[in-house]
Amino acid sequence: MEARYFTVGVITSTHGLRGEVKVYPRTDFPELRFRPGSLLYLRKPGQTPVRELTVRSARPHKNLWLVGFSGLPTIHDVESFRGMELCVHERQLPELPEGTYYIHQLVGLRVVTENGEELGTLSEVLTPGANDVYVVRAPGRKRDILLPAIADCIRTVDLDRGLMVVRLLPGLIDEDEEGEQPRGGYHAQ
Repeated sequence: MEARYFTVGVITSTHGLRGEVKVYPRTDFPELRFRPGSLLYLRKPGQTPVRELTVRSARPHKNLWLVGFSGLPTIHDVESFRGMELCVHERQLPELPEGTYYIHQLVGLRVVTENGEELGTLSEVLTPGANDVYVVRAPGRKRDILLPAIADCIRTVDLDRGLMVVRLLPGLIDEDEEGEQPRGGYHAQ
């Protein structure tokens, strides 16, 4: 099986003359990912990593992180990194508390209601703010179903079976599709 890598940051630009880059974090664990001594992999977006990097220094800066790498002490060493992703290997993913999941574990799950009604496949996780929103792609529907990632709505997640069981909350039904489709056309407001 091919090794899997997960993006933890995107390099937006260089910073100063001492080989630091500005990194937009795409991880819930920036202090872990960017701490000195951490091993990261550099790649063009979505491609196979081309280089291993060890973090030399890191500090938060506004909504970004300033990161320097061992053996790359000047701006000239890192100029070509702009727009590239910093990744970790799947074996570097920390164990999450029970009941929490990585996005890549959720995407692709079959989604059904508590009554067993098939809604579709979880295709994307949006992270707009207060809570995540699960996008369920339903064959034959005009619009995706948007489910708030809250306990009242998401009842169980079974990764072994590839299944998410949900409760459709009242008042979220999409009236435009109510008569055209079976129950389940719910959208977060």
